[in-house]
Amino acid sequence: MATKIFTLSLMFLLALATSTAASKYQFQKLKETNMVFYMQDWETGANATTFPVAGIPHKRWGVLSFGTIFAIDDKLTVAIERNSSEVGRAHGIYVNSALDGSDLHLLMSFVFTNKAYNGSTLEIQGANRFYLKYREVSVVSGTGIFRLARGYATLETVFIDIPNSNAIIRWNVTVFHY
Repeated sequence: MATKIFTLSLMFLLALATSTAASKYQFQKLKETNMVFYMQDWETGANATTFPVAGIPHKRWGVLSFGTIFAIDDKLTVAIERNSSEVGRAHGIYVNSALDGSDLHLLMSFVFTNKAYNGSTLEIQGANRFYLKYREVSVVSGTGIFRLARGYATLETVFIDIPNSNAIIRWNVTVFHY
């Protein structure tokens, strides 16, 4: 009996602590932040930032090959030029998840290093149907300035070199946060 009362009391205190932490933001006004930057995604050449790390055995691993998993540490820049100012890095993975090779599933963190958002992150997830001119993925969370973030990002490929698997992607991000 004493064990049940202790367990119920502990569960009640945990629920109370959780609801108190979540309600901290209940009366704060939701902010909207819009930003545009370019992801420099380079699999070949000097300073490559994207690497295939797994795939289907005995099949070619590549961006157009189903089942290939890439680890990335891509530079996020203010302009299309590869040497333009860095605003952060895209850390994570993407997986070619369509049998016909037409879809990359993105799972990544944008780790901001610029003055405005330094140390803050946005968590990205979604299907990147890269053959389409414009694609949309979800902003599912964030930290720092972007704590409890949610939103979306529109992607546009502004440069692509398929034989070498290099690309520059324009990100137009809309995020709501407290």
